[in-house]
Parts: sequence; C-alpha cells; structure tokens
Amino acid sequence: MANPSRTKRELPATLGGWLGRAEQLYAKAGLALGQTASSAHDEALWLLLHTLGLPLDSAAAVLNRRLTVAEHAAIEAVFHRRLVGRVPAAYLTHEAWLGGEKFYVDERVLIPRSYFVEIIPTLDALLPAGVTVRRAADVCTGSGCLAILLARQFPAATVDAIDLSPDALDVARRNIREHRLTRRVRPWRGDGFAGVPAAKYGLILSNPPYEPSARCDRLPAEFQREPRMALDGGSDGLDIIRKIFRQARTRLARHGLLLIEVGGLRRVMTREFKALALEWLPTDDGSNCVCLVRAENLI
Repeated sequence: MANPSRTKRELPATLGGWLGRAEQLYAKAGLALGQTASSAHDEALWLLLHTLGLPLDSAAAVLNRRLTVAEHAAIEAVFHRRLVGRVPAAYLTHEAWLGGEKFYVDERVLIPRSYFVEIIPTLDALLPAGVTVRRAADVCTGSGCLAILLARQFPAATVDAIDLSPDALDVARRNIREHRLTRRVRPWRGDGFAGVPAAKYGLILSNPPYEPSARCDRLPAEFQREPRMALDGGSDGLDIIRKIFRQARTRLARHGLLLIEVGGLRRVMTREFKALALEWLPTDDGSNCVCLVRAENLI
C-alpha cells in the first residue's frame, strides 16, 4: 500500500484517478471478492464514496472531483486495511445492502449475501391457495437481514429471528430497531428451534452454515474474517441442515413451507433427503441452491 510520506504530486488528483489505482492494487494483491461486490471496480468505488461521505448514486458526477490532502489520507487508511489487513469492505463501512435495504454489519456477523433476496418476493406464489402467513421464522438469522426482508414481504406476520450466537443477535437487534420492526421481528437465542418457545410457523427459512469444515479451512483471508460458526456446517456441511429438518417437523404449520439455502450441496441433499421431495427453486444465475420442503413431506 502507499507510503504515508508520498508527496501530493504522486497521489491521484481525482476520485476517478484513485478508482483506477485501487483496481490495479486489488489485482496486484489478489483480493478475494464476493462478500460485497463481484468486481474490484464496484467494491473500490463503494469504498471511495463511503469514505468521502458521498451518495452511492453520485459516482458519475464526482469522478473528476479533486481531492484534498485530508481526503487522500482517509482513502489511503481505508485501502491499507482492505489491501494489507484483508478486512472485508463491509466491515470497513459497517454497511451492507440486500434487497434494496441497508443493514449494519461488523465482525460478529456474516456479511449479508443470499439467494433469498430473489426468493422472498416469490413466496406468495409458492404458498397453497388461500394460505396466509401469520408467523414466520428465520433460523440462523445473523444480522437479521432475512427476517427483516420477510417482515417487509408479509406485513401482517410476526417473524422470529433465531440465532445461537449472542453477538450476532446484538447486531440483529440493532438492525431490527433501525428498520422500526421491533413489534413484528423478535430475536431469539436458540440452537435451531431449541430454546425458542413453542410455535407453529407458516413459513420457515434458513441460510445456515453449510460449508464443509475442510473447505472453511481453505477460504480466502477475507472470508476467514467472518464468524466461523456462521459458515462451518461440519464435515459434510449438513450438521445444521439435518437439525433444522428434524426440528421443523413439530414447528411447521399445516400447509407451511420450509426453505433452506445450501450452496453447493444440492447433489448431497438430493441423495440424503430424497424422501422429503425437495423442490429446487430457480435463481437468476442458474445455481438453484434454495430447496423447498412442504409440511406434508416432513414426516
């Protein structure tokens, strides 16, 4: 990263110049992407705008903006942490976006990224005709982002946001407050549903830890900064998923739906849980890694 003694003439004069330099530095450092953005350009631009307190939709208007000495120093400090410390961008900004909503994040929670952002708007069409969701659950809620998106989708429903990590629940509570949903989204500490008061849910969804332990050991440095318990699904990735299936038998209401995001485990899931008649929901990129199980098949 840049030497703090670098003279003003050696620094990019404009925000756009810094963006080009950042992209080169990303490539040279071999940074891992995918937690916040899929391209170095998009992530670096987001960091630049956030660092300077500029609106995220202002890029076209500000790329030729000349930078002050103080702004150069702030930018260098942020990119030093990203490039040398391998700190994920979302942990630098304490901000993540999902489904058009902004969420607070820090090192206590997984950075929001989920195919449920595509699935949640389609849930009404997946429910049996005449069935209304009055109560839903988000198991392994982390930052609470999916519980909040569920509450937005079903404005008449209450949503239980469940996680085993007290630290994660602290972040979820903050997001629930900031989204003004404290009356409808309720955080619970539970090992799956264990420890959560008995209830029947019309809808249960989960983006659980599903990476096999050996793969977690090989993740890039940025991903290893995320909480291990939010990623590690055991030797085959299915530890938490098996638990959710067992517990959901007594938690899912008649005609209810259970949906789980499973990453690259589709083939393993199809083999192990054949009796559950898994339905794989389409996603824009064709990964189709969210499965649906109907209450009548959870026997």
